[in-house]
Parts: sequence; C-alpha cells; structure tokens
Amino acid sequence: MKKAAIVFLVLALLLCGCGQANVNTVEETQEFTDSTGRTVSLPAKITRIAISGPLSQIYILPLAGDMLVGVSTAYAEDAQSYLPAYIYEKAEIGQLYGGKGEMDLEALLAAAPDVVIDIGEAKKTTADDLTALTEQTGIPFIHIDATVATAPEAYRILGKLLGRGEKAEELAVWCENTYAMITDMMMQVDAAGARKTLLYCLGDKGVNVIAKGSFHAETINFMSDNLAVVEEVVSSGAGNEVDLEQILVWNPEVIIFAPDSCYEDIALSPQWQSVGAVAQGNFYKTPTGPYGWLSSPPAVQRYLGMLWLGHLLYPEYTEYDLQEEVTAYYKLFYGCDLTDEMYQKLITNALP
Repeated sequence: MKKAAIVFLVLALLLCGCGQANVNTVEETQEFTDSTGRTVSLPAKITRIAISGPLSQIYILPLAGDMLVGVSTAYAEDAQSYLPAYIYEKAEIGQLYGGKGEMDLEALLAAAPDVVIDIGEAKKTTADDLTALTEQTGIPFIHIDATVATAPEAYRILGKLLGRGEKAEELAVWCENTYAMITDMMMQVDAAGARKTLLYCLGDKGVNVIAKGSFHAETINFMSDNLAVVEEVVSSGAGNEVDLEQILVWNPEVIIFAPDSCYEDIALSPQWQSVGAVAQGNFYKTPTGPYGWLSSPPAVQRYLGMLWLGHLLYPEYTEYDLQEEVTAYYKLFYGCDLTDEMYQKLITNALP
C-alpha cells in the first residue's frame, strides 16, 4: 500500500466533502495499548468497527458482528445457512495484507469506523504499517495477537474494548475448555507413542503443503507429526510447493486435503496411488462451511479442526461427541442451529 496514494486519497476526500481524515470526533477517549506495544487513542465507547481482513472478520463476527461497518470479503451464497442475515448487507471493503485485493480506503473513510482492528499474527512491519495508516487516515488502527492457544485472551481483550464482556467471556470459556480437553487427549496420545504422521495438502495438484513453522500450521502441528519440514517456510495460506516425489519420501500415514484442492481427483490418479496413505484410503477432505476448519484463514474456527482431527486420528482417545461439539460451536459463534443434515454435509469425505 503506497503511502503517497493514501495521503492523496485522504486530501481528496477532505476537499470534495466525501469524508474526513479524522472520523473520531467524540470528546471522551480511552488509551489502548495493542499487542505490538503501540498506545492508541480510541473513542471511550466504540460502536463502529472495521477489520483488516478475513481472519479478523471471523473473530469479530460472533462478538460484535453488528458493529461492523463492512466486511473484508463478501460471503458466498452457500454460507447463508450458517450466518446471520445482516452480514450480507455489509459492504465489501477489502483487506490490508495479501488476499484478493487491497483495502478500499475510500470506502473505509466513507464508512467512518471508530477503529480498524487487526487480529492474528503480527508481521514484522505490522506496528509501522498500522501507525502510518492511523496518521494518514485519522482512523485508529490496532492489532490484537490471537493464536489457537491465546484465542481466549484475545476475546477477553476485545470484550473489554467493545463493551461486550459477557459474550466475550462465553466465547473465551468455550475456547479454554475445548483447548484443555484436546491438550489432555494429546498428552495421552503422546504418552502412548500414537501420534500420527500427516501432511496437509492444497492446490489444484495437491502438491502445496502447509509447513511446520507456518502460522497456518498451528492446528496441524498440535494434532499430528507434521512431516512438511522445508528450508524457507511460506507465510501465506497457499503453502510451500513441493512435488509428488517429496510427498513419497515423507510417506505420511494420513493426508488431509484443503476444501478447494484436488481431493475428488486423487482416488483416480495413478500417480497418487503410489503414495501409501492414498493407496490405503487414509486421505480426507477438510470440512468447510462457512470457513475451512483447519485454515482458510487461520482463525478461531480452527478449534473445529482440532475436534475433527482428534476424532479422525485418535478415536480410541476421544471422549467427546464430535457432532455435539460442532453443533455447540455453530450455535455459539454463528447463531446457527445446525441440523443433522447440515452436519452430515459438513463432514462428507472428512471421516472414514
């Protein structure tokens, strides 16, 4: 994002009366220190939120989706059965980093949010980027760290900031309890030496892998022995491109394919039949709806991925009912009453 272009846009909007550089004109403010250590002045009462991208959107939706002035990416029609209807009325603003396009700053300024929230993994330039955007637009930009392990803390921070403490605590406790349950299960798995070797494959050829060391691999690493060890880890959700020969060398016990990958073609491919996991039928497709459960993007819905992988890989150690846990998540996070039919659709090709 070019700074000169941002400055020009802000000045243009000021001159034409389409917007204003400093949208936060409230008298009462609060000082908020974000996860990068930046102290930012925010309105004392926040009612209008913009988000930096899809990951932040997923975290904010169950807590304060009604406060969103727009979405980073529009939802597909097939997600309507899971999400509140109002989310489809939100304008598409874009995102700050990567993805399908840069944030539409003109739309952002016109929407006049009280704050822009970035959630997830801080990049090396995040603090400088957000400071520059705050100075150039007059809109406060903040970052809140959130990993699989720290999602409860992220929700408590958000709840206090947005005045949604009760709901935030409900979300945080669910995450804490689920993480503790899965952690206890994996301790038993490791004590028995039963951890499965695994690859998570993406792309239309299936030869892109989510490697160890990637933020996107958190759940995979937690639930398995991720064999994808490479010299230079790609940070994007597209993963590292390898080849079938490398996958043969790794020889995983289980292969998980991303929702939009070549899963449907794998069983009919003579080349893939040479891979033991495929020949033995130990390959599965990641559930998705409205997001992929393992990544896509790597947000709080990865708790579903942990629950699913636990049930798939270690059924003898699993003491929970997968459908009950998934149904509870969809109700708490999306306000969705998941039917048996919807659940069965979600797990198609995801279980033996």
